[in-house]
Amino acid sequence: MTLIQKLAVAYAVLFFVVVAIGYVPAFNDANGYLFGLFSLQWYDDLLHAFSGVWAAIAAFISHRQSVFYFKLFGSVYLFDGVLGLVTGSGCLDGGIFLNGFRSFNDIELPARFFANLPHLLIGGIAVYIGFRLAKRVHDHFATA
Repeated sequence: MTLIQKLAVAYAVLFFVVVAIGYVPAFNDANGYLFGLFSLQWYDDLLHAFSGVWAAIAAFISHRQSVFYFKLFGSVYLFDGVLGLVTGSGCLDGGIFLNGFRSFNDIELPARFFANLPHLLIGGIAVYIGFRLAKRVHDHFATA
């Protein structure tokens, strides 16, 4: 198993933990917001579980499928985080279509930043893995 495949397994575990954390009362505030920042619905859990299953399947199929996972998944998640930061609504939950652009008065900037930070980090790291690290790993083994 290559480094990229191992990272895909780590992403799978990460997403399964994200789904599980949503059901631990200690991580939810009185209003049901995870870490006091976001309300996760059943469709969010489904999306996160699907992301984890996809990562696991890609990891066990091949290095190439793992790279594809990180490129496509990372691009979509990073875009969702940037869109959420700029507009206050993401695309993966359909928020941009249901709520449109939200003013900064609706959600204050720090809350908006921290609410989108998981997708910015997870997507950004995945993009780095898929487009940069995978190429470096490939180039290293091609010249070795």
